[in-house]
Amino acid sequence: MVAGGTPDEKFFGFDEEQIKRYSRQIVLPELGGRGQRKLLDSNVLIVGAGALGSPAALYLAGAGVGKIGIVDSDKVELSNLQRQIIHGIESIGKDKITSAKERISDTNPDVKVRTYKERLDKDNIFDILDAGWDIVLDASDNFPTKFLLNDACFMRDIPLSHAGILRFTGIVTTILPEKGPCYRCFTPEAPPPDSVPSCQEAGVLGAIPGVIGSIQATEVLKYLLDIETLLNGRFLIFDGKDMSFEEIKFSPRENCPLCGKNPKIEDLDQVDYGDTCQVSF
Repeated sequence: MVAGGTPDEKFFGFDEEQIKRYSRQIVLPELGGRGQRKLLDSNVLIVGAGALGSPAALYLAGAGVGKIGIVDSDKVELSNLQRQIIHGIESIGKDKITSAKERISDTNPDVKVRTYKERLDKDNIFDILDAGWDIVLDASDNFPTKFLLNDACFMRDIPLSHAGILRFTGIVTTILPEKGPCYRCFTPEAPPPDSVPSCQEAGVLGAIPGVIGSIQATEVLKYLLDIETLLNGRFLIFDGKDMSFEEIKFSPRENCPLCGKNPKIEDLDQVDYGDTCQVSF
């Protein structure tokens, strides 16, 4: 028996190695054996195996999330290694999904990994989302993908962990369809092209996505465990220079084109998922 667990942990189907592996979680009153079994039976989709997806995937795998999906079409480059900690020198030139899968399997062989070597778009997103994911973690690095994920997850009633990073700053929120605001409630459309520089143009301190990706993983685990105090309706902003956190609350907008009282977006074809993500009325 593991301290803090149930009288018979094998009731949850654990073997001795799993009891030892997850012992630091099983002793948590909020988890126990039942919570750990929930994680092992859970399915999480990660979009992007880069800066945010790297720490998030490793912590979710370490925690024992039973199935992790990874969507990414890029290959590992030397410039990635400054922040994309799931990859290493030997991974340069490999597909990111292959490198990530190998590292996850090495971290925890309990975890099944499903990979998608695709760039997410409105033609393939529902095929991917309909594979039975409990929650989606947005680790993408561009506005069109973020808006596409927000819209498609809302239409499929799938929770979404959203985040972004730049320079010394990161932001993160959790979107629960029909239970709070969506991303468009805060940002109806993408900012004008070239108004927000990319990480390639402006740079990012390598540890910043480690902080934000870890927060995303924490939010995902809390959701899977029914721990209700999530970042729903709250943007958490981290400033690495000042080492400070700020919280911005936001509410559902009545005129939100996606989740408002008179929604304009009922089909993904109504949106141009280009630079501005504008809606065609």
